[in-house]
Amino acid sequence: MAAGTAAALAFLSQESRTRAGGVGGLRGPAPVTMDSFFFGCELSGHTRSFTFKVEEEDDAEHVLALTMLCLTEGAKDECNVVEVVARNHDHQEIAVPVANLKLSCQPMLSLDDFQLQPPVTFRLKSGSGPVRITGRHQIVTMSNDVSEEESEEQEDSDEEEAELCPILPAKKQGGRP
Repeated sequence: MAAGTAAALAFLSQESRTRAGGVGGLRGPAPVTMDSFFFGCELSGHTRSFTFKVEEEDDAEHVLALTMLCLTEGAKDECNVVEVVARNHDHQEIAVPVANLKLSCQPMLSLDDFQLQPPVTFRLKSGSGPVRITGRHQIVTMSNDVSEEESEEQEDSDEEEAELCPILPAKKQGGRP
């Protein structure tokens, strides 16, 4: 590889790290943590709706991933329609039926991680249930806390990388007009 090409690649490599926040005292991207918790609720003739909410002050991103709806013990052989009330891409509230369960023909339905952004309300529109809704509550947080030791290690490694990839001046070739 020619010296000019190596210098250009070294410059581009350092430039992309700078934009990502990795050189010159700037911090890299914040570490991301993801937690996942079981979720479950039951709708019946006594409890016809359930609302899943998160705190407004929370800076984390919350996702409710639904896995299954099923009739549980005590269900009658009748149509049980479950409706989800959530917000669409325009932040307008919409209600959508997601399941029609009947004990004799379809007592359960797999939703394969159907993802919703809270707040979400589940309603038993018809039937007496009980209908069990299961899934996962996923919480994604970006931590802005970087310890001083990690910051110093990052600066030291950046300085070492900068020393390894110096930009050299182009050599003049004699004899050409």
